[in-house]
Amino acid sequence: MTAGISAPTPQQALAALLDLHRPKRLLLLGASRFPALEAFKQAHPDTFIAAAEPGPLPAHLAAQRFDLALAVDCLEHLSKPQGLTLLGGIRNLNASRIAVLADLDACGWKDTDFFSLALQAGERFQRDEQVLTLFTYDLLDYKQVPDWLNARFWANPENFGKYWW
Repeated sequence: MTAGISAPTPQQALAALLDLHRPKRLLLLGASRFPALEAFKQAHPDTFIAAAEPGPLPAHLAAQRFDLALAVDCLEHLSKPQGLTLLGGIRNLNASRIAVLADLDACGWKDTDFFSLALQAGERFQRDEQVLTLFTYDLLDYKQVPDWLNARFWANPENFGKYWW
């Protein structure tokens, strides 16, 4: 599935994402500063923001949990195996929500590489020849409850939801 080109700028999309989730603990990978983050910091001074350079997470950050991990200008500086390891590790251990803003041509990734990590393609932004894509992952939206998982399809409907083994 290919997303169309969005009218807002990447900064506006990141600002909307930050405003939507309002993380108390934010992990920033790659770009150390950008206008949307600066505006968010001013509006929410109590938010803890940890920054890391592209590459493996430092031990003190790898041992922490964050409300949101944001990768901006990160994957363009890593090989694909390094990037897959980094994003997979953060998704599994460090954050329930991830947002990645990437230039697919510059980093050599395809949409399917992000899909393999359960990230969803969001918006695409174009300026001249450069196209940036925003991918997101939210553990709460990752898997929908199947329609068959209810008392109607249960062997003993009166026991549905009572016992766990």
